[in-house]
Amino acid sequence: MAILKLKPSGKDYIWGGRRLADEYGKEIHGDILAETWELSCHPDGPSYITNGQDAGKTLQQYIEENGRQVLGTNCSRFEDFPILVKFIDAQDNLSIQVHPDNRYALEHEGQYGKTEMWYVMDAEEGAFLYHGFEEEISREEFARRIEEDTLLEVLHKVPVHKGDVLFIEAGTIHAIGRGILVAEIQQNSNVTYRVYDYGRVGKDGKKRELHVDKALDVTKRAPVTKDASHYPHIADCDYFTVDKLNLNGGTMESMGGVVTEESFLSLLVLDGEGILINGDEAVSFKKGDSIFLPAGSGAYTVKGVCDGLITTIRAQA
Repeated sequence: MAILKLKPSGKDYIWGGRRLADEYGKEIHGDILAETWELSCHPDGPSYITNGQDAGKTLQQYIEENGRQVLGTNCSRFEDFPILVKFIDAQDNLSIQVHPDNRYALEHEGQYGKTEMWYVMDAEEGAFLYHGFEEEISREEFARRIEEDTLLEVLHKVPVHKGDVLFIEAGTIHAIGRGILVAEIQQNSNVTYRVYDYGRVGKDGKKRELHVDKALDVTKRAPVTKDASHYPHIADCDYFTVDKLNLNGGTMESMGGVVTEESFLSLLVLDGEGILINGDEAVSFKKGDSIFLPAGSGAYTVKGVCDGLITTIRAQA
């Protein structure tokens, strides 16, 4: 087995900024770097291995060459690689949007739906997200408010600060607001239905496409209820389990675990630096790095002063 360091694909969506390039050292082509797809086998933006004998290959190529056992037995229920891990820099508001569930997305789009979680890495003073509705509304009112551009009046606005976590189940209307830096763990999907986009135009000078009919089909029109079922993880569902890594170099200077045959492990480094040790291999990391440990890698240790997110796939509930 091997510790794989990954290089992302970047996205220059119109609402993005430059923080991922300026503060995290991500490669940028142009003036905007809205997202980096840090752990991805999605054809719209693969991640690439940067170290060892597999350097230069995509993660998907590595899996194809080494067999699906590198994903773990808990991933056998998924036809494709199960998750996509991103950094998102919202210099401007993202569109108001919703993602379908698996059933609807597979039927209409030929790929998985999207349940996701956000970890707020940084947020400007007064920054907020939209997450569900303030009160339940009818399908007719939902459609009318989209048509009349009054949808924002009935959405639930959530002020956010560094360290906040939101879980966004498929079917939940949502949007990231300006001035927020987010780490996102999601199902391996690129299906988004926009319902409101502030009248913006794309690179072609035309207003960006809305997907109102499909959004009406899939959106849950009631407020989001608080869910304590994720504890002790910061996010936990049939698609991913996410835990927070925090090493302060003092009372917590190292953390260890075991990568079993059941699941791979993803480490996304939010801040700081350190070293990951697995068997006779040791790889250093810094803020912004993404590391993949194949299933069955065995015992590992993380040392340093750093914050990170560790993602695995558990058995289906």
